[in-house]
Amino acid sequence: MRDPTREAAFDLLSAVLDRRRPLEEALDAQAGIEARDRAAGHRLAAAVLRRMGSLDAVIEPFLVKAPPPKVMHILRLGAAALLLLETPPHAAVATAVELTRTRGLAPFAKMVNAVLRRVAEAGPAALEGLDGPRLDTPGWLWSAWGREARAIATAHLREAPLDLTIMPGREAPDGGMELPTGSWRYPAGTAVTGLAGFAEGGFWVQDAAAALPARMLAARPGERIADLCAAPGGKTAQLVAAGARVTAVEHNPKRLARLRDNLGRLRLEAETIEADAATWRPEEPLDAVLLDAPCSATGTIRRHPDVPHLKRPRDIVALAKQQDSFIAAAAAMLRPGGRLVYAVCSLQLDEGPIRVRTAAQHGLRPAPFDEADAVGITEALTPDGHLRTTPALWPGLGGLDGFFVARFIKD
Repeated sequence: MRDPTREAAFDLLSAVLDRRRPLEEALDAQAGIEARDRAAGHRLAAAVLRRMGSLDAVIEPFLVKAPPPKVMHILRLGAAALLLLETPPHAAVATAVELTRTRGLAPFAKMVNAVLRRVAEAGPAALEGLDGPRLDTPGWLWSAWGREARAIATAHLREAPLDLTIMPGREAPDGGMELPTGSWRYPAGTAVTGLAGFAEGGFWVQDAAAALPARMLAARPGERIADLCAAPGGKTAQLVAAGARVTAVEHNPKRLARLRDNLGRLRLEAETIEADAATWRPEEPLDAVLLDAPCSATGTIRRHPDVPHLKRPRDIVALAKQQDSFIAAAAAMLRPGGRLVYAVCSLQLDEGPIRVRTAAQHGLRPAPFDEADAVGITEALTPDGHLRTTPALWPGLGGLDGFFVARFIKD
């Protein structure tokens, strides 16, 4: 009997590992699958991507030789079901064997059965002696994170909670806790659409760290502000809710449509423009610009466990050049005395502290944050007055995404 959850998970895993397609993009492309099966398949595929190094270390001693990649995907799915999701052994093994047959890999069915039975016998204890943080982190990322690597990688082993930004004047849904920065946090796996107030636009999904850049811009009522690379719109919503006149610029038409949908649900109005933020210019100079630049997204691995499997060191070099062009463009949009907040959801130094050194070339001078700016998150202040969060912060509260945020004034 075919298992739609395993079928969905296999397709997602294959999309990421074989075709280097982002997990969320592959999930959006799955049509004709029940919502429950899509959600369960996504959870299983995400568990494999998050713990793939450890799962491989458990599986490999039971292999005589390396199987084809697609067979390895099936073994990983079976092992994740057994060791991480507590699926009953019979069900986990039987569905993996059936998946092997339905995907044209029948000659490997006996091997899949034998290996997963051995994994089932070993049980979750098979993971206990492994160095999960190191095994589940690519070497180039581990090296780049230096002394912080183990703490960051350990935080990545846990599924991220759901964070919300609450519309001013509205109540947070029941079941959450308020974080020091004002965001509200709910347990991992919480269905946001089921929370009271969702349809009425009472809140939006936004990691606590992702809410910081717009907060640090400190928008004032009536200010003319551009939110560059604005989708999915959480930061635009923050700026509009603060009373600013906002122009949201987004190059990707699908992402722009999502931004407009989100603003519509929230009953917020902003000018939305489909354009490349590196070349777009406002009709007149702006009071402030928020630039949450395209980046490697290594700060969001808790939420997007496909990132370590999709990114490569050379990607950072290309992204850094693009980030420089966005900083130059943002500077050109500002009036004298105007403010720029630059942010990336990256843990890589090349996209954060090293990148903003180029700001002075464009008439931008640093405007460091202080403890009054960083209320609730002073531990993230750097010696240079930037803000840098990592998943290792707030361990007792469930962590938060990795972000780098810097502020500048136009001369």
